[in-house]
Amino acid sequence: MKMKALENIVLIDGCRTPFLKAGSQFKHLTSYDLARLALKGLTGKVHLDPNLVDRVILGTVISNLTTSNVARGALLGSGLSLKTPAFTVTQACISANVAMTSGLELIGSGQAQAVIAGGTESMSDIPIRYRKKFRLKLIESQKYRKLGDWLTFFKGLRFSDVLPEIPSITEFSTGRTMGEDCDRLAARIGVARVDQDIFAARSHQMAAQATETGILGQEIEPVRLPSKFETIDRDNGIRGDSTCESLARLKPAFVKPYGTITAGNASFLTDGAAAVLLMNEGTAREKGYTPKAWIRHYTYSACNPEDELLLGPAYAISQILEQSGLSLADMDVFEFHEAFAGQVLANLKCLESADFGKEQLNRNTAVGSIPMEKLNIHGGSLSLGHPFGATGARLALTAANRLHRENGKYALVAACAAGAMGHAMIMERY
Repeated sequence: MKMKALENIVLIDGCRTPFLKAGSQFKHLTSYDLARLALKGLTGKVHLDPNLVDRVILGTVISNLTTSNVARGALLGSGLSLKTPAFTVTQACISANVAMTSGLELIGSGQAQAVIAGGTESMSDIPIRYRKKFRLKLIESQKYRKLGDWLTFFKGLRFSDVLPEIPSITEFSTGRTMGEDCDRLAARIGVARVDQDIFAARSHQMAAQATETGILGQEIEPVRLPSKFETIDRDNGIRGDSTCESLARLKPAFVKPYGTITAGNASFLTDGAAAVLLMNEGTAREKGYTPKAWIRHYTYSACNPEDELLLGPAYAISQILEQSGLSLADMDVFEFHEAFAGQVLANLKCLESADFGKEQLNRNTAVGSIPMEKLNIHGGSLSLGHPFGATGARLALTAANRLHRENGKYALVAACAAGAMGHAMIMERY
């Protein structure tokens, strides 16, 4: 069913920190630190009056208990008005997308005129907890009043009960890692290992070129790290010398020995943050801003996690095209999240499949084909990195910038997420 487009809501600009491999230069920073840097970078970049912002909304996936509402904590350290409310959202890898669309809803309903939205993630600073049995003992010990109580503390505990419990990136409903699910999906859909390696090499090569030509630098706010105040101004996971041949030498990482997902064709654990400024068009013009894009449509999808975990984008793209009355041929720019090369290619194959269109999307025909020359031409999550809570804002900012560089009209942003969910957004060049 065709739905009315969003009116008069614009993306002004945005920025992000460099995206760095977990355990590298950002390893001593928290998600709060990274979010604060992104907010400060954005306000400085657009010369933003702190009192103009009505809300700050940030996505994150792995919450730090000391800053559980990381959006408000980062706001308080960023120079924005202390009177601006802020809240944190989470929806796996599309958390920043939810932050942005929450901002759109506030602006569209008249509750806000300007919203900063984005996300942050520190995979170097994941909370590591004790196992359940030991945690219960610790909670019980708060009631201890005498020495005898403490002498019984370890009664009933085994040595393994006191070992730390390191979180694993697994799907709660299935118990499988996302890499295992991608291997299953690639095998079922028929995505060959060589095609995954070709796509991954392409991502790295294009990201390297975009870095050297300064295109990605337009989005990145440099970070100076204490105590030596080293300046970090580029992503550090890009391997510009990647080739299909070099990636082919890597062994399967999840389903051994015959799987097709490797460390080379999968995104890596990443630290980083990103933020964009959304406004009512009238407010933007009144304040002297020239927006980059209108945000016209957005949608979210969900499917069966048992065998469709990473197919959320195919469903979301079908939905948003139906809602907007547009087609893939109308799109000049495509920015898709690259969790795995196999995930992107599986979604592309499903969009091209008449059978999938009829059986799963209730369409009479296939959704259509996406030209590779329009897709992620400056690299993607495979090469740039994927801070879970921040990627959605990066996708939107890159899409808006590309619309202007390439003189396009419409951009389609799409992403998958754990829980077998997907997101799609259509933007129009301002």
